[in-house]
Amino acid sequence: MTEKDNKIDPIFLDTTRSERNLFTEVIFTPGKTLEQIATIIQRLLDKGQNVFGTRLEPERAPELLQKFPKLHYDPVSKTIQLVQKASPLVKGSLAILAAGTADVAVAEEAYQTAKFYGVEARRFYDVGVAGLHRLLNQLSEIQTCDVAIVVAGMEGALPSVLGGLVSIPIIACPTSVGYGTHLAGFTPLAAMLNSCAEGISVVNIDNGFGAACASLRILRKFSENLQTFAEKV
Repeated sequence: MTEKDNKIDPIFLDTTRSERNLFTEVIFTPGKTLEQIATIIQRLLDKGQNVFGTRLEPERAPELLQKFPKLHYDPVSKTIQLVQKASPLVKGSLAILAAGTADVAVAEEAYQTAKFYGVEARRFYDVGVAGLHRLLNQLSEIQTCDVAIVVAGMEGALPSVLGGLVSIPIIACPTSVGYGTHLAGFTPLAAMLNSCAEGISVVNIDNGFGAACASLRILRKFSENLQTFAEKV
């Protein structure tokens, strides 16, 4: 047996995932070499699938962009994407709120994910509770959306405040932005899980991608129900 025969391929793509849950395989880039990331991209392209990846550090992007000229890299959200066939537009709209400017990177990960999957998303940034008037000034527009993602670090109060003001589904996303007893995001995570505002869902720390996917499940079902209702009328 040669060394080549004994080599294990660590990449086994789930190329039929979208047939089960409408999500394509997404590349989580940390822990993968650039060679592995490039291999995954090429295999997805060969299957005619779109490419989306998260958490790619800026210093790693140039080599991939050189290899795949049509690949788009967003340095704020640290996402990569290459769309061969646009996703069908999802009915309904998504509000994405960021408590502070330091939370924007996570909010932008949610925004880029939502856009990749065909969701209309509106951004409301720097609307944290330290200046409550900033949120109240945007409230009427936020209420016109069907789902809200609320990204916050520090004490993590923004989802609870919004939850007491609007009736739309809220997906809270704590961030690792804060000092000392903030505990790298565990303090806002605990605050959001213990919110007295009813029905708030919470995703993991810094998981803008997961928040967007949760909102997408809601909006897709909402869209399906609208279509079913229209067909019956």
